Amino acid sequence: MGRKLHVGNLAYSVDSSSLENLFSQHGKVDSAKVIMDRDTGRSKGFAFVEMSNETEASDCISHLNGQEHEGRALNISEAKPMQPRDNHGGFNRGGGRGARY
Repeated sequence: MGRKLHVGNLAYSVDSSSLENLFSQHGKVDSAKVIMDRDTGRSKGFAFVEMSNETEASDCISHLNGQEHEGRALNISEAKPMQPRDNHGGFNRGGGRGARY
C-alpha cells in the first residue's frame, strides 16, 4: 500500500483545499491536488492526495471510498506509478512518404 491516493468521481466544484480538509479528518495530508484541464481551467473530476503514512492512507480508502461528497460517490484507490510516455504524442505512428494504405 502506498501513500499516494487517486480520488475519482469528484464533483467539478471540489478544489484542492476542500479535498485536503476532507482527507485530513483521517490523517495528515502532505498534499492534495485536483487535476485541472489546461485549456478550460475546469476540474477533470479527479485528484491525487498524498498522506503522511500508509496506515492513514489505508484508513482513508476504507472510510471514504464510496462515500458521497458534494453529490457524487467518491472512488478512492492507491495511485499507480506514472508510465513513461513516448515522444510522439499520438502522432507519426508509421507510414510516411509513399506509404500505401
